[in-house]
Amino acid sequence: MPDAGSMLTGRPLADWPGFLSAGVLVMVRMSGVMVFAPIFSSAAIAPRIKAGFVIALTVLLAPVVGTLPHARVELDMVGLLGELGVGLTFGFALSLMNEALVFAGQMLGMEFSFSLVNLLDPNSNIETPVLGQMLGWMGILVLIGAGLDRTLLAAVMRSFAVVPVGQAAMQAGTGVALAAMTGGVFLAGLQLAAPVVAAALTVEIVVALVGRMSPQLPVMVVSIPLKTLMSYTVLIGSLAVWPAWIERHFTALLDAAAKLVAG
Repeated sequence: MPDAGSMLTGRPLADWPGFLSAGVLVMVRMSGVMVFAPIFSSAAIAPRIKAGFVIALTVLLAPVVGTLPHARVELDMVGLLGELGVGLTFGFALSLMNEALVFAGQMLGMEFSFSLVNLLDPNSNIETPVLGQMLGWMGILVLIGAGLDRTLLAAVMRSFAVVPVGQAAMQAGTGVALAAMTGGVFLAGLQLAAPVVAAALTVEIVVALVGRMSPQLPVMVVSIPLKTLMSYTVLIGSLAVWPAWIERHFTALLDAAAKLVAG
């Protein structure tokens, strides 16, 4: 009489080749997510911890996803590339949120006179604006506080039901859609930085008009500290709406990635 494990999975537990093949396919899909997805791709997490996390998820998911309808548990180049494409689609789409925050920090740095103040980003090993790093860390804190890291894992797990293992195939339209989403980074960054940019531009216009009416006024001496002070004030006031924006943007990117994978 078969045991409970065999009845639940629909596959004898002795079918180790099938289990290992399903495990490899699941691991490839999850590894693609870990490369780019926010939080999980952070260099602050040790590689052995990431590897252990992926292996743990693989052990839990492989017996289930390998027995789903239409699952093709075969190790070939088509299956491996398809699984890698699904994981990279999720990870790359969600990484666009971090890029939007860094771009917003770049624009804010120009208004704060911080355009030459850069720090080495440990995640990408390139110099990024100091405000961009601050906004990036704030985005990670918002994601963790809102539980969106668990939402990401749940969406990736649901993708196994929509696109069974071994059946994924990336179409040419997926690359075009990802390129179009990349263009949205500039619009998203501009939306975040717009209040500060507008306030700084207003200060510059007012100071220029005052300097026009009073030529003896040292415009360059007055405009820079006044613009920086006004930018700080507006930035602190606008930070209250940033967490909600980050949550909505992350959810929208996650839905877009799920649609691309399902398509």
